Amino acid sequence: MVSGRPNGELDAWFRSLMVTSSSEKGQAGSGGPVPTLSGWKDLPMELLVRIISTVGDDRMVIVASGVCTGWRDALGWGVTNLSLTWCKQSMNNLMISLAHKFTKLQVLTLRQNKPQLEDSAVEVVANYCHDLRELDLSRSFRLSDRSLYALAHGCPRLTRLNISGCSNFSDTALIYLTCRCKNLKCLNLCGCVKAATDRALQAIAQNCGQLQSLNLGWCDDVTDKGVTSLASGCPDLRAVDLCGCVLITDESVVALANGCPHLRSLGLYYCQNITDRAMYSLANSRVKSKRGRWDAVKDGLANLNISQCTALTPPAVQAVCDSFPALHTCPERHSLIISGCLSLTSVHCACALHPHRAGRALMANHAY
Repeated sequence: MVSGRPNGELDAWFRSLMVTSSSEKGQAGSGGPVPTLSGWKDLPMELLVRIISTVGDDRMVIVASGVCTGWRDALGWGVTNLSLTWCKQSMNNLMISLAHKFTKLQVLTLRQNKPQLEDSAVEVVANYCHDLRELDLSRSFRLSDRSLYALAHGCPRLTRLNISGCSNFSDTALIYLTCRCKNLKCLNLCGCVKAATDRALQAIAQNCGQLQSLNLGWCDDVTDKGVTSLASGCPDLRAVDLCGCVLITDESVVALANGCPHLRSLGLYYCQNITDRAMYSLANSRVKSKRGRWDAVKDGLANLNISQCTALTPPAVQAVCDSFPALHTCPERHSLIISGCLSLTSVHCACALHPHRAGRALMANHAY
């Protein structure tokens, strides 16, 4: 978690903690000389952090930070990953009391089962945790635009942000955030119906060119205009979830197929305007890669959800399945999801024709 002292010296300190009798003091388990500890207060910072991280419970980190000033400072400099998902009540007050202690946090998880977090806690995090890279605020129903503005100013290094279910955010605040947090690679906007608009997606395309994963599930105001902008401005997209985006048409899928050569996962659940044209565009994108246009592409699509896309026909979906060997309809490796499409029951992957291949693949997977 932290570095500074040689590992050998830290190991010696650690072994000295195992000394339980006076005759053993100053001797390691192997009989060699080790530094003498007169008390827990003498623990080097690196060793303290190692011990606490070994426990594997963030509650212990919080308790340890309150033991004394030395421990608080040591953990404040050494702890880079913290999760409060275990906190069932008063998460807001707890985060406010902790933020100033853990100023070196890079990963912070504040996911909740019931809404606890308020803008005041996020503002404190933004004021103290300027190195934050990954933040999970999912299901924070009480948050308003104040939180996004605070993060935009205080946490410009964010690369992963999950605000799924934060239905109070506006597209104006999200646009402001993207103008300052330009290193975003993963963004989860599922259920952010006010924030995820075409205007916001155009801003994301303009400001966040490194984006690799975007979840727009159930953002039903999103149209082709926003998605085509993303395909143009974010060519490195690997995973896009458009489930429940009922306004999109084939134009969105065609744009993603042509503009995002690294696309591995695409969710189109309940996008009932999608037709065979979209499927053939995906299949043809694989053909283009084989011709050398996209040399970096090897496997292509590995996950495709077209459940409830009732306008699709078997030949078009079979063309996609044939073009991407990583798509499977077999139960063991189900990655082409077609539930609710009774007309597509005849679509099958190569494993259905050659069951022994599926068996060998499963054995290879289990070997790892």
